Amino acid sequence: MDTPKPPITPSHLLDDLESIRQLLDEEGLEPPLLTEQIDTDDIPLLSEVIEPAPQAAPAAPAPEAGQPDRERQRLESELRAAAQLILQDVIDDFVPQIEAELKRRLEARLGRLLAARRS
Repeated sequence: MDTPKPPITPSHLLDDLESIRQLLDEEGLEPPLLTEQIDTDDIPLLSEVIEPAPQAAPAAPAPEAGQPDRERQRLESELRAAAQLILQDVIDDFVPQIEAELKRRLEARLGRLLAARRS
C-alpha cells in the first residue's frame, strides 16, 4: 500500500532554494577572472576523469575466412556513426544547462567587478 507523501510547503521550497543559492554563491566556486593566470596542470583532462572500459570478450564470432573484411569495416563504421549520434545527443542535452550557468556566473562576476570599480 502506498503511503501518501507529505505536502510540500512553499516555505520548505524557499528554504531549499536559499540553501542551494548559498552553496552556489560561495567564493571558492567562482571561476578565475580573465585577467588571472591559472595553472594548466590543475585542469583535469577527460582521459584522466573517465576510466577506460574493461576489454570484453568479442560478442560476435571471429570473421570466417570466407567473410570479406568489407563487412567488418561496414559494421565498425555503423557502430562509430551510432556512437557519434549518441555523443551528439548528450552534448545537445547539456549545452543549454552549461550555457545558462556560464551566463549566470558571468553576470554575477560582472556585477561584482562593476561594484568594486565604483567604490
